[in-house]
Amino acid sequence: MLYEPHLTTRKIIPENQEFPILSLSSRITPDHLFYRRNHCPYPAVDMRTWELQIGGYVDRPLCIRYPELIQMHQVSIPVTLECAGEKRGLFHPKKRGEQWELGASSHAVWTGVRLVDLLHAAGIQSNAIEVTFEGMDQGTRTDMPGVFAFIRSLPIEVALHPDVLIALYMNGEPLPFRHGYPARLIVPGWYGMASVKWLHRINIIDQPFQGPYQRVDYVYERHIEPVSEPVTKIRLNSTIARPSDQEVLARGEHWLIGTAISGEHPVAFVEISMDNGMSWQLAPWLDPHESYSWRRWYLKWTARTPGTYDIRVRATDAAGNVQSETADSNTKGYGYNAIHQIRVYVD
Repeated sequence: MLYEPHLTTRKIIPENQEFPILSLSSRITPDHLFYRRNHCPYPAVDMRTWELQIGGYVDRPLCIRYPELIQMHQVSIPVTLECAGEKRGLFHPKKRGEQWELGASSHAVWTGVRLVDLLHAAGIQSNAIEVTFEGMDQGTRTDMPGVFAFIRSLPIEVALHPDVLIALYMNGEPLPFRHGYPARLIVPGWYGMASVKWLHRINIIDQPFQGPYQRVDYVYERHIEPVSEPVTKIRLNSTIARPSDQEVLARGEHWLIGTAISGEHPVAFVEISMDNGMSWQLAPWLDPHESYSWRRWYLKWTARTPGTYDIRVRATDAAGNVQSETADSNTKGYGYNAIHQIRVYVD
């Protein structure tokens, strides 16, 4: 019987599950294997009453029903989503939060309406500085009383970028419920917390948003710095998907495969070391460059000699930035981007 990979569960309620990175075989992640990151239980969605509301500092408040949205001009953009907590489980010492390993990221082609088109239709007023996005999911927190909807904001200049979408489709099919049906925000190049699911309300505001998922969570907080820094774009990063850490291999030919990504500058090249960083060799690409997308790399390795091998991968972007040797140690464990290393044994 052919083995069918499954998501790796990190939490049951709310559901948080990783893409099984060992199953990486195509650039597009199948919908059922796309990672899931939730802060609240799944919401109840009633399509008889659902509408997308756009209000706040606008000239023409809008209420748009689903049939109207799907009749609007649609664009498709391939975008990799990555949780800001990706690889949190690799921090030493450990950081609080879901102990994500290598699979809190996935790739899909998203189709929907450009956010900028809707904002222009509503007429943004001159005093607008941020746009908030409210999901239908809500729940309690451990650090403060009350019930909170998942709400995030973007600076107005980011919200007006033509590649930010209100996605209605994922990989050519209607958006699955677990990934935000009927509509979700897609913010290319940013960590996944910005891409609000089950979207139903957009509000243009004239001051910085202070909600807990904006100012308490998703900030780089360091004990040595008095002011926290917001989590925004995906950091330069690369991952070894196969072989896995601590795997025992037979002598002979093996294929190494993995991914690289950056939310700022395109990844220019990836290098692999088979000797714990003493020497490096370029890895060819499996995929062409696409903005906002992870790019798979590969390397054919002939293991002739038994022994222990420490394999490392590092990425360099088009601006000359090289992936960090060590992770940025922040208290909430966001943005882990140290060089990824595994150890394998050849018998």
